[in-house]
Amino acid sequence: MEWSIAEVASSAGISSRTLRHYDAIGLLKPAAVATNGYRLYSEPELLRLQQILAFKELGLGLADIAAILDSDADPVARLEQLSADSAASIERLQRQRASIARAIAVYRSGGVLVPEKIFDGFDHAEHQEEVQERWGAQAYASGDQWWRSMSEAERADWQAQSRLLNDAWAQAAALGIDPASDQAQQLAARQNAWLAAIPGTPGAGTGDAESDYLLGLGELYVHDERFAANYGGVLGAQFVAAALRVFVEAREGADSA
Repeated sequence: MEWSIAEVASSAGISSRTLRHYDAIGLLKPAAVATNGYRLYSEPELLRLQQILAFKELGLGLADIAAILDSDADPVARLEQLSADSAASIERLQRQRASIARAIAVYRSGGVLVPEKIFDGFDHAEHQEEVQERWGAQAYASGDQWWRSMSEAERADWQAQSRLLNDAWAQAAALGIDPASDQAQQLAARQNAWLAAIPGTPGAGTGDAESDYLLGLGELYVHDERFAANYGGVLGAQFVAAALRVFVEAREGADSA
Protein backbone atom coordinates (compact mmCIF):
# COMPACT_ATOMS: atom_id res chain seq x y z
CA MET A 1 0.00 0.00 0.00
CA GLU A 2 0.96 3.59 -0.52
CA TRP A 3 -0.18 6.67 1.33
CA SER A 4 -0.15 10.29 0.25
CA ILE A 5 1.83 12.93 2.11
CA ALA A 6 -1.40 14.35 3.50
CA GLU A 7 -2.49 10.96 4.83
CA VAL A 8 0.86 10.30 6.46
CA ALA A 9 1.03 13.77 7.98
CA SER A 10 -2.47 13.41 9.40
CA SER A 11 -1.78 9.96 10.86
CA ALA A 12 1.52 11.02 12.41
CA GLY A 13 0.22 14.31 13.77
CA ILE A 14 2.76 16.40 11.90
CA SER A 15 2.57 18.79 8.99
CA SER A 16 3.14 18.06 5.33
CA ARG A 17 5.75 20.79 5.46
CA THR A 18 7.70 18.74 8.02
CA LEU A 19 7.65 15.72 5.73
CA ARG A 20 8.84 17.83 2.82
CA HIS A 21 11.68 19.11 5.02
CA TYR A 22 12.65 15.54 5.95
CA ASP A 23 12.72 14.74 2.24
CA ALA A 24 14.86 17.79 1.47
CA ILE A 25 17.53 16.88 4.04
CA GLY A 26 17.51 13.20 3.10
CA LEU A 27 16.10 11.99 6.40
CA LEU A 28 12.91 10.51 4.97
CA LYS A 29 12.52 10.10 1.23
CA PRO A 30 9.12 9.11 -0.17
CA ALA A 31 8.79 5.72 -1.82
CA ALA A 32 7.73 7.39 -5.04
CA VAL A 33 6.55 10.64 -6.53
CA ALA A 34 3.36 10.45 -8.60
CA THR A 35 3.00 12.04 -12.02
CA ASN A 36 1.11 14.88 -10.39
CA GLY A 37 4.09 15.57 -8.09
CA TYR A 38 2.52 14.11 -4.95
CA ARG A 39 4.86 12.24 -2.61
CA LEU A 40 3.80 8.68 -1.81
CA TYR A 41 4.92 6.62 1.20
CA SER A 42 4.88 2.88 1.76
CA GLU A 43 5.41 0.71 4.87
CA PRO A 44 9.23 1.08 5.13
CA GLU A 45 8.89 4.87 5.11
CA LEU A 46 6.17 4.78 7.76
CA LEU A 47 8.33 2.58 10.00
CA ARG A 48 11.27 4.94 9.51
CA LEU A 49 9.06 7.91 10.34
CA GLN A 50 7.90 6.19 13.53
CA GLN A 51 11.53 5.87 14.61
CA ILE A 52 12.29 9.47 13.68
CA LEU A 53 9.45 10.74 15.83
CA ALA A 54 10.36 8.42 18.70
CA PHE A 55 14.00 9.55 18.68
CA LYS A 56 12.87 13.18 18.57
CA GLU A 57 10.76 12.55 21.68
CA LEU A 58 13.92 11.27 23.37
CA GLY A 59 15.61 14.59 22.61
CA LEU A 60 17.85 13.67 19.66
CA GLY A 61 18.54 16.11 16.85
CA LEU A 62 17.76 15.32 13.23
CA ALA A 63 21.42 14.86 12.30
CA ASP A 64 21.92 12.34 15.11
CA ILE A 65 18.72 10.53 14.13
CA ALA A 66 19.88 10.27 10.52
CA ALA A 67 23.22 8.83 11.64
CA ILE A 68 21.48 6.19 13.75
CA LEU A 69 18.95 5.18 11.11
CA ASP A 70 21.54 5.05 8.34
CA SER A 71 24.02 2.98 10.35
CA ASP A 72 24.62 -0.72 9.86
CA ALA A 73 22.99 -1.59 13.19
CA ASP A 74 20.45 -4.39 13.25
CA PRO A 75 17.08 -2.65 12.79
CA VAL A 76 15.35 -5.07 15.18
CA ALA A 77 17.97 -4.44 17.87
CA ARG A 78 17.58 -0.71 17.28
CA LEU A 79 13.82 -0.96 17.72
CA GLU A 80 14.26 -3.01 20.89
CA GLN A 81 16.60 -0.38 22.33
CA LEU A 82 14.20 2.35 21.30
CA SER A 83 11.42 0.48 23.08
CA ALA A 84 13.52 0.26 26.24
CA ASP A 85 14.40 3.96 26.06
CA SER A 86 10.74 4.84 25.58
CA ALA A 87 9.78 2.72 28.60
CA ALA A 88 12.34 4.60 30.70
CA SER A 89 10.93 7.91 29.47
CA ILE A 90 7.40 6.82 30.32
CA GLU A 91 8.50 5.84 33.84
CA ARG A 92 10.19 9.22 34.29
CA LEU A 93 7.12 11.07 33.00
CA GLN A 94 4.92 9.12 35.41
CA ARG A 95 7.16 10.19 38.27
CA GLN A 96 7.03 13.78 37.01
CA ARG A 97 3.25 13.59 36.95
CA ALA A 98 3.21 12.32 40.53
CA SER A 99 5.59 15.14 41.53
CA ILE A 100 3.31 17.73 39.96
CA ALA A 101 0.34 16.18 41.77
CA ARG A 102 2.23 16.57 45.06
CA ALA A 103 2.87 20.23 44.28
CA ILE A 104 -0.84 20.78 43.54
CA ALA A 105 -1.71 19.13 46.85
CA VAL A 106 0.70 21.44 48.67
CA TYR A 107 -0.83 24.53 47.07
CA ARG A 108 -4.35 23.41 47.93
CA SER A 109 -3.67 22.27 51.48
CA GLY A 110 -1.02 24.76 52.50
CA GLY A 111 1.27 21.89 53.41
CA VAL A 112 5.06 21.81 53.51
CA LEU A 113 6.91 21.84 50.21
CA VAL A 114 9.63 19.16 50.03
CA PRO A 115 12.09 19.86 47.17
CA GLU A 116 13.14 16.22 46.76
CA LYS A 117 9.50 15.22 46.33
CA ILE A 118 8.45 17.85 43.82
CA PHE A 119 11.57 17.32 41.69
CA ASP A 120 11.38 13.53 41.65
CA GLY A 121 11.32 12.35 38.05
CA PHE A 122 12.99 15.46 36.67
CA ASP A 123 16.29 14.33 35.26
CA HIS A 124 19.24 15.44 37.38
CA ALA A 125 21.31 15.22 34.21
CA GLU A 126 19.89 18.57 33.11
CA HIS A 127 22.68 20.08 35.28
CA GLN A 128 25.38 18.08 33.50
CA GLU A 129 26.92 21.04 31.68
CA GLU A 130 26.97 23.14 34.84
CA VAL A 131 28.66 20.40 36.90
CA GLN A 132 31.22 19.69 34.18
CA GLU A 133 32.07 23.37 33.87
CA ARG A 134 32.59 23.78 37.61
CA TRP A 135 34.27 20.49 38.54
CA GLY A 136 35.11 18.64 35.34
CA ALA A 137 33.64 15.89 33.18
CA GLN A 138 35.04 13.10 35.36
CA ALA A 139 33.31 14.51 38.43
CA TYR A 140 29.98 14.45 36.64
CA ALA A 141 30.55 10.98 35.19
CA SER A 142 31.45 9.49 38.57
CA GLY A 143 28.51 11.09 40.34
CA ASP A 144 26.11 10.16 37.59
CA GLN A 145 27.25 6.53 37.60
CA TRP A 146 26.90 6.41 41.39
CA TRP A 147 23.37 7.85 41.28
CA ARG A 148 22.17 5.54 38.53
CA SER A 149 23.66 2.50 40.26
CA MET A 150 21.42 2.97 43.30
CA SER A 151 18.06 1.32 43.74
CA GLU A 152 14.93 3.41 44.28
CA ALA A 153 15.07 2.55 47.99
CA GLU A 154 18.71 3.63 48.24
CA ARG A 155 17.96 6.90 46.48
CA ALA A 156 15.01 7.53 48.79
CA ASP A 157 17.20 6.88 51.84
CA TRP A 158 19.90 9.22 50.55
CA GLN A 159 17.33 11.92 49.87
CA ALA A 160 15.88 11.48 53.35
CA GLN A 161 19.32 11.89 54.92
CA SER A 162 19.87 14.99 52.78
CA ARG A 163 16.59 16.47 53.98
CA LEU A 164 17.51 15.87 57.61
CA LEU A 165 20.81 17.68 57.15
CA ASN A 166 19.22 20.55 55.21
CA ASP A 167 16.47 20.92 57.84
CA ALA A 168 19.05 20.98 60.62
CA TRP A 169 20.88 23.80 58.85
CA ALA A 170 17.67 25.75 58.29
CA GLN A 171 16.60 25.37 61.94
CA ALA A 172 19.99 26.48 63.23
CA ALA A 173 19.95 29.51 60.92
CA ALA A 174 16.44 30.44 62.05
CA LEU A 175 17.60 30.36 65.69
CA GLY A 176 20.42 32.79 64.91
CA ILE A 177 23.17 30.44 66.02
CA ASP A 178 26.75 31.66 65.70
CA PRO A 179 28.42 30.01 62.67
CA ALA A 180 31.48 29.38 64.85
CA SER A 181 29.48 27.64 67.60
CA ASP A 182 29.91 23.96 68.37
CA GLN A 183 26.42 23.22 66.98
CA ALA A 184 27.14 24.98 63.69
CA GLN A 185 30.54 23.31 63.39
CA GLN A 186 29.01 19.89 63.99
CA LEU A 187 26.69 20.60 61.07
CA ALA A 188 29.65 21.71 58.97
CA ALA A 189 31.41 18.44 59.79
CA ARG A 190 28.31 16.51 58.74
CA GLN A 191 28.14 18.51 55.49
CA ASN A 192 31.79 17.76 54.83
CA ALA A 193 31.35 14.02 55.41
CA TRP A 194 28.14 13.96 53.34
CA LEU A 195 29.86 15.60 50.36
CA ALA A 196 32.99 13.47 50.64
CA ALA A 197 30.85 10.33 50.42
CA ILE A 198 29.59 11.26 46.94
CA PRO A 199 31.80 9.81 44.15
CA GLY A 200 33.21 12.45 41.85
CA THR A 201 33.30 15.26 44.39
CA PRO A 202 36.73 16.78 45.09
CA GLY A 203 38.14 14.78 47.98
CA ALA A 204 35.70 11.88 47.59
CA GLY A 205 36.95 8.71 49.23
CA THR A 206 39.30 10.54 51.60
CA GLY A 207 36.67 11.32 54.22
CA ASP A 208 37.08 15.07 53.69
CA ALA A 209 35.85 17.28 50.87
CA GLU A 210 38.52 19.62 49.55
CA SER A 211 38.62 23.06 51.17
CA ASP A 212 38.16 25.03 47.93
CA TYR A 213 35.21 22.82 47.09
CA LEU A 214 33.53 23.47 50.45
CA LEU A 215 34.08 27.21 50.20
CA GLY A 216 32.90 27.28 46.59
CA LEU A 217 29.74 25.39 47.46
CA GLY A 218 29.05 27.77 50.31
CA GLU A 219 29.15 30.69 47.90
CA LEU A 220 27.05 28.76 45.40
CA TYR A 221 24.38 28.15 48.06
CA VAL A 222 24.19 31.90 48.67
CA HIS A 223 24.09 33.07 45.08
CA ASP A 224 21.90 30.36 43.52
CA GLU A 225 18.32 30.40 44.75
CA ARG A 226 17.85 26.75 43.79
CA PHE A 227 20.35 25.76 46.48
CA ALA A 228 19.50 28.51 48.94
CA ALA A 229 15.94 27.17 49.08
CA ASN A 230 17.29 23.97 50.67
CA TYR A 231 18.42 25.98 53.68
CA GLY A 232 15.39 28.19 54.16
CA GLY A 233 16.45 30.93 51.75
CA VAL A 234 19.38 33.29 51.30
CA LEU A 235 19.86 33.98 55.02
CA GLY A 236 20.03 30.26 55.72
CA ALA A 237 22.51 29.78 52.88
CA GLN A 238 24.66 32.64 54.22
CA PHE A 239 24.74 30.88 57.59
CA VAL A 240 25.85 27.62 55.91
CA ALA A 241 28.57 29.43 53.93
CA ALA A 242 29.87 31.18 57.06
CA ALA A 243 29.92 27.93 59.07
CA LEU A 244 31.77 26.10 56.28
CA ARG A 245 34.30 28.92 56.11
CA VAL A 246 34.98 28.62 59.84
CA PHE A 247 35.22 24.83 59.47
CA VAL A 248 37.76 25.09 56.64
CA GLU A 249 39.86 27.71 58.44
CA ALA A 250 39.94 25.60 61.61
CA ARG A 251 40.85 22.44 59.68
CA GLU A 252 43.63 24.12 57.73
CA GLY A 253 44.93 25.79 60.88
CA ALA A 254 45.11 22.43 62.58
CA ASP A 255 46.89 20.89 59.57
CA SER A 256 49.54 23.61 59.56
CA ALA A 257 50.11 23.52 63.31
